[in-house]
Order: sequence, then structure tokens, then C-alpha cells
Amino acid sequence: MPRPLDTRIALVTGASRGIGRAAALAFARAGAHVVALARTVGALEELDDEIQAAGGHATLVPVDLNDYEALDRLGAALHERWGKLDILLANAGVLGVLSPLGHVEPKVWDNVMAINVTANWRLIRSLDPLLRASDAGRAIFLSSGAAHSCRAFWGPYAASKAAVEAMARSYAAETENSALRVMLVNPGPLRTAMRRAAMPGEDPETLKTPGDLAPHLVELASPSWTETGKIFDFPQGRVLTPRMPD
Repeated sequence: MPRPLDTRIALVTGASRGIGRAAALAFARAGAHVVALARTVGALEELDDEIQAAGGHATLVPVDLNDYEALDRLGAALHERWGKLDILLANAGVLGVLSPLGHVEPKVWDNVMAINVTANWRLIRSLDPLLRASDAGRAIFLSSGAAHSCRAFWGPYAASKAAVEAMARSYAAETENSALRVMLVNPGPLRTAMRRAAMPGEDPETLKTPGDLAPHLVELASPSWTETGKIFDFPQGRVLTPRMPD
């Protein structure tokens, strides 16, 4: 029986844990060959074992997203091996610190922007020709409600996710007449390490898990998906159209 992602090549950043790990497993079970990016080799190998146990296949890429030259080489390597990329799940991100903006250290601000924003732009720059070479390229970027709520002390993270949304929507506008579809995802509060760091007093058992989100990511990544430039809001379970200026 055909699976929704059969023969697809799917690249997942931050694939060693949380949303990225759940998505990588779901993509593999749906038939995709997963190119899994993360910094931790051991965690990638554990992911590979689980993917293989489920009958899937993966290519492991241990890389720090701050290594922009490595991201450039990644595009060339994927082109040489497959000549295309069907799915990009730009999931990796960092929280930084929860602090008044005036107290944030420059190195913390720079790292949040480097991982959450610049690395995603470098991925677009490196992978855009491969996504366009697919018959149904799909680029999915993880955002956050923080981009809109702009709560006190969340400045670096909120600013970075707002930038990701603007970048992804611009990319969607640039590619709307192609086969490439670009979507944003607001996962909402999930049982992840980042959520635990941000909300240490919260009971994790009250939260949904990355595994609950994963089937929706498979749907967004499938060739049958048609929307672009919009946000899938997991807490509401529906696609939202960003408000346009008057």
C-alpha cells in the first residue's frame, strides 16, 4: 500500500530530540528517506536505529547550524546524491535566555539569531535549487506563538521567530507560481526540553507531545498539500492566514 511520503527525500534539522526526532521518525514511517541533522552523534545513531527498526532509511549529518560553510556543502552533497530535495523541515532552534532585553548578553542574542534565523536563511540559500527540482517541494519552518504574544522577557526568542515568519512568508511569495509550497507551524506548548527550560514549574503531563504533532507535519510535507505562505496552528488544529496590512 502506498505511503504518503514514498520516494521522498526529507531533511530535518534538530532531528536528535523533541519535535525534530518525532518528525524524522514519522517521515521515515511514511516512506521518506530522512536526512537527519543534529549536533549529537550518539543521539543521531539512536534515531537511525529506531528508523531502521521501523523499516525506514536515514542519512545522518552531524553538524552545528552555526557552521554555515557546512550548510553550503550540504546542498552540494544532496545535489550530487539525489539531484533534488522534496522536504525541508527547519525545526532546530534555541530559546536563549528569559531576561529583560537590556540584560541580554550580546553573545546570547547573536546565538539565538544565528541558529533561529540566519541558519534557516542559509538553508534556503543552499537548498532552494533542490527544493525547486522536486515535483512537489515542501519547506516547513517552525515558529512559535511567542512571535505574536511578545511577552515580557522573551525578547530574543520572540524576535527570532517573528523574523522566521517574515522570511518564510517572503519565500512563499517568491515561489507561489512553482511546485514548492512553504508553510509555518506553531506547535504550541509541547512536552519538550525547551518548554521545560522555559516553564520549569509546569506539569509536563498536561502537555501534548511531539508525537502528537508529527502526523500533521507528514500531511504538510506530502505532495497532496496545496497551501502556501500560511501558518498551521497545532493548538487550534487549523491553518491560519496571516493578516495582511490595510
